[in-house]
Amino acid sequence: MKLSRSPWLIHYDCSSCNGCDIEVLASTMPRYDLERFGIINSGDPMHADILLTTGGCNAQNAPVLKQIYDQMPDPKVVVAVGTCACTGGIFKSCYNIQGGTDTVIPVDVYVTGCAARPQSIIDGVVQALAILDKKYESYTEDPKEGI
Repeated sequence: MKLSRSPWLIHYDCSSCNGCDIEVLASTMPRYDLERFGIINSGDPMHADILLTTGGCNAQNAPVLKQIYDQMPDPKVVVAVGTCACTGGIFKSCYNIQGGTDTVIPVDVYVTGCAARPQSIIDGVVQALAILDKKYESYTEDPKEGI
């Protein structure tokens, strides 16, 4: 069974300027149609396989991001969208920004750009699907099989 045939995606905005959020929404609309890969946008982390984050992390949203990540079932994949989610972006020298998403949770795919284009977001999610399949295969392997 391939988990990538019907993955569920949850999007969390970590204090972005909304430029990347608009592009994430554009990638799910009919013109770019991220759903053609079987991806369903979910609002519940307990059903999500892919966590898509935008914006730089700060002291207020870091615990929320960590909680959402912890609520997701294994295997899971994290995609950081936009320069702010990857490195903290132009706000990384601000007093309230800790940095990118990887300062709080592990990130599997980085999609750079300010704002990231829908084509780049779709490419990042497709890369995440391949990583999700690999994680699923290693997660479901029986350790007693070789004995």
